[in-house]
Amino acid sequence: MSSEPTLLSKALASFDALWSPRIVTRVNDYDVRIAKVEGEHIWHAHDDTDEFFLVLDGELHISLREPDGERTVLLPRGAVFTVPRGTEHKPHAPSGAAILMFEPTGTPTVGDRHDEIPDHVDSTIGHALDNT
Repeated sequence: MSSEPTLLSKALASFDALWSPRIVTRVNDYDVRIAKVEGEHIWHAHDDTDEFFLVLDGELHISLREPDGERTVLLPRGAVFTVPRGTEHKPHAPSGAAILMFEPTGTPTVGDRHDEIPDHVDSTIGHALDNT
């Protein structure tokens, strides 16, 4: 991690891959990740951790499977939302978005339980940000 400030607009401009988060910094045992997203991710759940989302640009939809049924939350630019641990969810961004996520280091992007992973979704624990 860099000992200098990170400008998120510059960090986002440094890569084009969708659904492929970059780790911009760490806070204690947590990664702060940014990602460009468009289209659909997959249904998945993180059994042992919540997942925090902040929409930096665009609009993110997160479908949730909850005890009372399925619902979708709409997150416009500047909105935050936390998916509770164990909740099946599927992020999607019909028109594209840039997001920031906060989750424990080593957390897989496809969770602990998930649907089949399509080619456009990167199954990773986050990539290092190229600061060059």
